[in-house]
Amino acid sequence: MRYPARLAHLATRAIVVAKLAPTYADAHQLDHDEGAGRLNTALSGPLLEDLLAATWQALLGGTKKLDEEGVLEKVAKSLRERPLRPGRSAPVTPDLSAFLLLADLAAGTASDAAGRVMETDAGKARARAGLAAAGQLLARELTR
Repeated sequence: MRYPARLAHLATRAIVVAKLAPTYADAHQLDHDEGAGRLNTALSGPLLEDLLAATWQALLGGTKKLDEEGVLEKVAKSLRERPLRPGRSAPVTPDLSAFLLLADLAAGTASDAAGRVMETDAGKARARAGLAAAGQLLARELTR
C-alpha cells in the first residue's frame, strides 16, 4: 500500500467527496449535490486509491516537524468535530483540471476523445500532475 491504512480509515470516500465536491461542482458549473454525486461515482473505483496516495505524499511533504504518526494525528484531530464539513472551492489550475478530467472519465461523463488524449504519454504525465495537485488540495482540506 502506498499510504498507511489509517489514512483510508480517516479519509473515507464520503469525506473526500465532501472536501473536493465544491471545487468539482464550481469547475463544472453544477449544483453541489450533482457535483458530489458525480465525484462519489468517480471515486468508487481505483481513482480514490491513487488520490489517497498523492494526498499522503503531499501530507508528508508539507511538514518537516511531524513524523508519519504525527501527520495522521493531525488529520484525525482536524476531522474530529465535523468530518463532512465541505471543503473550500479552489481555483482550477491546469493540473487540477487534469484531475477533474480523470474524475469525469471515472464517472463516465467525459467523452471518448478525452479518454484517448489521457492515454497518450503527455496525457499520462498530465494525469500524474493532476493527481499531485488534487492530493495537495485534499491534504490542505484534511488538515485545516
